[in-house]
Amino acid sequence: MALSMQAPVCLVDNGPDGHMRVQQEALQILEQIQQPVVVVAVVGLYRTGKSYLMNRLAGKHTGFALGSTIESKTKGIWMWCVPHPSKPGHTLVLLDTEGLGDVEKGDEKHDTWIFCLAVLLSSSLVYNSMGTIDNTALEKLQYVTELTEHIKVKSSGYDQTTELMRVFPSFVWTVRDFTLDLILNDKPITADQYLENALKLKPGHSAKILRHNQVRQGLRDFFAERRCFVFERPADTKNMRRMEELTDADLDSDFVEAAKQFCSHIFSSAKPKTMRGGLGVTGRMLGSLAETYVKAIRSGQVPCLDSAVESLALIQNGRAVTEALEFYEKEMERWVRLPTETQEALSEIHAAAEKQAVSIFISGSFNDQEHKHQLEFMRSMQERYKDWCGRNVQESRRVCERLLLRLCARLDRILREGALMRPGGYRAFSVALQEVTKIYRTEKCKGLMSEEVLRKCLREKEVSGKIILQADRLISAAQKDIKEGRRRAEEEARRVRSQEEERQRQKQHQRDEERSFRQNLEQLEEKMERERRRAQEERERVINAKLQEQRELLEQGYKERAESLGKEVAALHEEAEREAPRGQQLKTFSSIINTLGTAALVFMPGIGKVLGVGLIALSRLV
Repeated sequence: MALSMQAPVCLVDNGPDGHMRVQQEALQILEQIQQPVVVVAVVGLYRTGKSYLMNRLAGKHTGFALGSTIESKTKGIWMWCVPHPSKPGHTLVLLDTEGLGDVEKGDEKHDTWIFCLAVLLSSSLVYNSMGTIDNTALEKLQYVTELTEHIKVKSSGYDQTTELMRVFPSFVWTVRDFTLDLILNDKPITADQYLENALKLKPGHSAKILRHNQVRQGLRDFFAERRCFVFERPADTKNMRRMEELTDADLDSDFVEAAKQFCSHIFSSAKPKTMRGGLGVTGRMLGSLAETYVKAIRSGQVPCLDSAVESLALIQNGRAVTEALEFYEKEMERWVRLPTETQEALSEIHAAAEKQAVSIFISGSFNDQEHKHQLEFMRSMQERYKDWCGRNVQESRRVCERLLLRLCARLDRILREGALMRPGGYRAFSVALQEVTKIYRTEKCKGLMSEEVLRKCLREKEVSGKIILQADRLISAAQKDIKEGRRRAEEEARRVRSQEEERQRQKQHQRDEERSFRQNLEQLEEKMERERRRAQEERERVINAKLQEQRELLEQGYKERAESLGKEVAALHEEAEREAPRGQQLKTFSSIINTLGTAALVFMPGIGKVLGVGLIALSRLV
């Protein structure tokens, strides 16, 4: 179930030492969110109405602080988590940032880091401004030009901008109090066309032109998806001072319609937050990312995307193993009543608990290189299940022994008194044992060791039986031989039944191992396929953006830059060819079989058959 906050809380602010810090209250909230998150951050100059837009996205009139004075209300970064209105199983995380350019604050470096954090944490970045998109408005977005100085990728064979474009959020420019007509060259245009026209580059290499193009080039280089929404003034000056009290009926109808279109776009188009390679991010992972980035900023370092992935993997994978195993134990404690009547009964409960535990591990793990943590999880799961099986055997043996002790109490007393050392004593002894066996087998809830414990008990009693048989004068030597033969036949029958019990237990253990491996294999494959598709979509988004950019540059005469983009696109196409669905499927399946399966054979010898089937399937793919 998605977590729903009643009001926003502070995620990042400045501590008493003046350095950024992440608030524990916000981290504790994110810790509870194990769903994928869609993160929408809003940035912009102070007192431009950013918080109002975020309240609209939260479906509330109030929440993020709105101000009617020249004082900036939002300090640091504030967070509001609500169930996503159109993506089941996802949480919408709204981040309202401190207004940029606050004259009282006068700290441009702080503004830059606020902007960078919004970019790093979000899957959709909303930039809010007033009036129009002109040169002045673009100059106020100079933070874009500093992104490569404040965010880095550790290792990459591509241009830095290409790698940043892969993981940067979509960009939405919202223009408030817009009074112009959307007309260009006497033709109506859309808000998106209005934005793209404002981002056109000027030809030339003079210092003035380079300054003119700098922010525009940054937006084109870093943000593959760009959208624009324009809003007319929502109300007159008097009513603007009490925006929190106004309903849609009190606001300008065109403003309300634009706000609805903006929210609809965010809800339908803003994608779940991912890291490089299509690695999905949950709420708790988002909290860890915030801590990692702020720690780097506090220490004077530049946040690194690769380092963030490594740090996140280190934190999340161990936690995923622990939480999945804890869930398994709780489920087993909840449903298992020892002893179970059969091994299959315990196996069924184990299978249901294990399936959910695997799902918890798979959803909680992150970039598990070489499946090391999954192997640790599988090994620990097998050990815990074996422990349950051992406890089941012990409890069954204890219950059966106590039952036989009670049922044999009268016979044991007679044997101690020697009352059966008489003519006809063996018959009385045999009848008593048969009665004990009959009653014992009708008793319920003995567990899977029933026959083995009975066999042991009867073998012990037969020591006395042989003595009684030899002493019984009513039975001839020939009859004694017949009865001895019958006793041995009965003992052999019990031995066979006991061996069959053990054989069935071993067979069930093998089936359990096969099912466990299949469960891990299937869920891991599904996750890796989802990540592969997201990485593919990420790459296609970058390719399409660069092709569009190349076409526009050619039209404007930027041949050299267009050729450079062509090379970048060619490299991305080569990457796509290497990771074509069939080839990637083969590579993924081979990796899982070879790494996960071969290592698991050490502690799951019963999966040999499954591995054989997997290798046959792999050969067919080849």
